[in-house]
Amino acid sequence: MFVPSPTRSTIPTRLTRPTPPSRPARPSLPARPTHPTLLALGGYAATRLIGLAVLAIAAAATGEDGLHRLKGRWDSVWYVRIAEHGYGYEITVPNGDVHSDLAFFPLLPALERGLSTVLPMDAATAGLLVSWTAGLVAAWGIHRCGAQVFGTRAGVVLAVLWGVYPTAFVQSMAYTETLFTALAAWSLYAVLRGRWILAGALCVAAGLTRPTAAALIAALGITALAMLVRDRRLPLRTVVGVLIAPLGWLGYIVHVGVREGSPTAYFDVQAAWGNSIDGGVALAQFIVGLPWPAALGLCAALALLGLLVALCIRQRQPLPLLAYTIGVVFVSLVGAAYFGSRPRLMMPAFGLLLPPAVALARARTRTAVPVLAGLALASGAYGAFTLLGSGPP
Repeated sequence: MFVPSPTRSTIPTRLTRPTPPSRPARPSLPARPTHPTLLALGGYAATRLIGLAVLAIAAAATGEDGLHRLKGRWDSVWYVRIAEHGYGYEITVPNGDVHSDLAFFPLLPALERGLSTVLPMDAATAGLLVSWTAGLVAAWGIHRCGAQVFGTRAGVVLAVLWGVYPTAFVQSMAYTETLFTALAAWSLYAVLRGRWILAGALCVAAGLTRPTAAALIAALGITALAMLVRDRRLPLRTVVGVLIAPLGWLGYIVHVGVREGSPTAYFDVQAAWGNSIDGGVALAQFIVGLPWPAALGLCAALALLGLLVALCIRQRQPLPLLAYTIGVVFVSLVGAAYFGSRPRLMMPAFGLLLPPAVALARARTRTAVPVLAGLALASGAYGAFTLLGSGPP
């Protein structure tokens, strides 16, 4: 009888002990909840870095200060002034209209003031910090919404697509778009998960950020109404969430009314800026006044927008997301705002990107990645052209 044989049989056992069965499965445990999120945030961050790189190259070639264009132009200047001096500033433009800083909602300048107080930075730099951080939080929330509805891969692509939106360069500016979109995306995700009080609280904060929060408030209300019709009852948490949702938006409107002594003061301020609601008349007049090739191109763009909305409906997107998307598009089109700002105003409507996101998610990675990279370069080039130009986004 050969004795060492049992000893040999124990060798494989001893060698395999440091590698328990759980170790090969280890990546699958954290990968499912965390890896897609990291992929979405990494992809989004890559799009913004590409945009910043294109801007830096273009700024160096033209002798401009790219960083100044990000934190010290157009609306950014108004937010910084509010952060540093509070409300009460106004200017009279050449046509006699009075532009008041009361047109700007208070959350971003409040954050700029708070950060510049506790950190060694000025309010303008604090605005960039808020915007860039909020952009990542927004991409995370957008990813979660997309993953909740159409799967993890679609959620990742959706977050990256939001980063290559034509006016995505605004996401790198000290503007409110990223902050508002972050709050809106997580509010909608909370609704999709049935966490209505959290959704309402986030909606309050969104209502202190941009007037577009009216679309988010409406989406929550419409969803609750549909639940009431379907179930003939509403849980208390849903009622509470819907009731608190408009408090931020409404609170600022009331504040301006009390300050100015008129219940319509905020809307009067907006009208002085040329942002009154006209049902789309200004948009129609703008199109008619264009040369016919430009008018045809703009009509084609509006037709594409209509197609995206139709595809969102055809996808049977969840009611809160669909109502929010249509609401943001509607608010962006029926106002008399400067036309160049309308694509930016629609940027928080990330639901518009779900149809192409689902299509790209079905494609192979070797196809989707070059497409997204090309879109990032195109978006960056358009952003550099706009930022280094003369008109506001």
